[in-house]
Amino acid sequence: MGAGKREGPREAASSLAKPREKPIIGSKAQEAVVSDQPGVVDLFIIGGGVNGCGIARDAAGRGLSVTLAEQGDLAQGTSSASTKLFHGGLRYLEFFEFRLVREALEERETLLVAMPHISWPLRFVLPVHAGIRFDTTTPTSRLLNLVFPWMKGRRPAWLLRLGLFLYDSMGGRKILPGTRRLDLTTDKIGRALKPGFDLAWEYSDCWVEDSRLVVLNARDAAARGANVLVGTRVTCAARDGDLWRIETEGPDGKVTHHARGLVNAAGPWVGEVLGLIEGPKSTAQVRLVRGSHIVTRKLFDDDRALFLQGSDGRIIFIIPYEQDFSLIGTTEAAHDATPETATCSEAERDYLLAFVSQYLAKPVTAKDVVWSYSGVRPLYDDGASSATAASRDYVLDLKADGPVLLNVFGGKITTYRRLAEAALAKLAPHYPGLGPDWTARVPLPGGDFFETGVKALIERLRVRYPFLGQAGAGRMARAYGTEAFAVLGEAKSKADLGRDFGAGLSEAEVIWLMDREWARRAADVVWRRTKLGLRLSADQIAALEVFMAERAGR
Repeated sequence: MGAGKREGPREAASSLAKPREKPIIGSKAQEAVVSDQPGVVDLFIIGGGVNGCGIARDAAGRGLSVTLAEQGDLAQGTSSASTKLFHGGLRYLEFFEFRLVREALEERETLLVAMPHISWPLRFVLPVHAGIRFDTTTPTSRLLNLVFPWMKGRRPAWLLRLGLFLYDSMGGRKILPGTRRLDLTTDKIGRALKPGFDLAWEYSDCWVEDSRLVVLNARDAAARGANVLVGTRVTCAARDGDLWRIETEGPDGKVTHHARGLVNAAGPWVGEVLGLIEGPKSTAQVRLVRGSHIVTRKLFDDDRALFLQGSDGRIIFIIPYEQDFSLIGTTEAAHDATPETATCSEAERDYLLAFVSQYLAKPVTAKDVVWSYSGVRPLYDDGASSATAASRDYVLDLKADGPVLLNVFGGKITTYRRLAEAALAKLAPHYPGLGPDWTARVPLPGGDFFETGVKALIERLRVRYPFLGQAGAGRMARAYGTEAFAVLGEAKSKADLGRDFGAGLSEAEVIWLMDREWARRAADVVWRRTKLGLRLSADQIAALEVFMAERAGR
């Protein structure tokens, strides 16, 4: 049972839409960069995380022919295991990472405009108390301990305010509101905290649906001509004259590809991929750092997040999550095993529970945890003494002694677009006529409406499809933006959308995700394209798995 005729998203949401910007690429420039050798692409990218998909989108939009290979599902690794924030990284100021923080702060609003359906402003409340301590490895803590030894590693309130002043000022903030002082004895959020927390600062960052960000970048890359291959593992890459010869194994069996350039954006598998590439090896090293999160039932009734500082110098967030839950994270620990083995250990879970229970009026226990996840950050190994101190900046390692090879180390989700621009700048000398930077504020699929128009979009969906209800309309708007009208088509009732898999997940939506977003397994749908795994039972997920397997077989 289908949803009938599909209506175009722009037509359905015309009152919300703004003109979709296009990259300025002339036909001569495009002819200059696209390979004219049959079966040869300009760029082969290994890795379907946020950096690989971001580079693919940028390159395809400049006129390059692109193939991207991902061994599993898009965003299956680190890119779906983040803290779900577009943020400048307030604590990175203590490490004097001013360039990284400035770039990330500038990006927050750039990205917010390009994807208002999957990213939105989020206010953070930072309680101040005497027990706040520095991480002793930071340059700031060492400097203050030298100048003010009697402070004994404490973070004074004036220093927090100075940091937030810099945070408000460095990135050219225009959309997001600035920092304000809170009296926790009168503010509603203070009721969630133990007595004794009187002062707090409230500041701005942004939420992002991380795995949808990756998929939408891949979709936009594909719309601009990129070939996106999921479930496709690279087994070997070698220089063959002035080209790369890349061997893959995937749904079509063993395939040989040829490309003028190769990008290793495999995230935590970047070192493993380096071992598959024949030729000169990079001297750069990756440092794997595991970050674990837990999800509980909603801990307090407020749409703001808490930024909590511990006596060990670390910070933890409690973030409103999927309407009815709270997201708590993250830990940071060296990961010595393979990336796919990362899980939230009991020790990490208990650390997070104990950390937030120091603040909350009602302690949080293991019984409150409904889900946990863990990802491995592929940080550039700068020789830092601890996982917390390791730089979150990215390093692009270019090898040009023959067909070009670019290895991507490190990075953070907030700066993925800038990383892609930097990668193309590195590659530009090898692709004469390459088009200019173009991705800033250019909407991702479904994001072609003004950032202030989300409520209006939800209301249009609620009126057009009253059977969704307010919550259902909100979920569809936040997942698909203006493309929600195309997903739902001319449906007049839930029955018109086909089979109901539970929690509002319809057959029509699953078919869209399979046909348009490369979903192959139930986990792809319920944990990455959506987060409905929090609401579906094991039997419902199993039934979805059977349906998807049968449909793929047909």
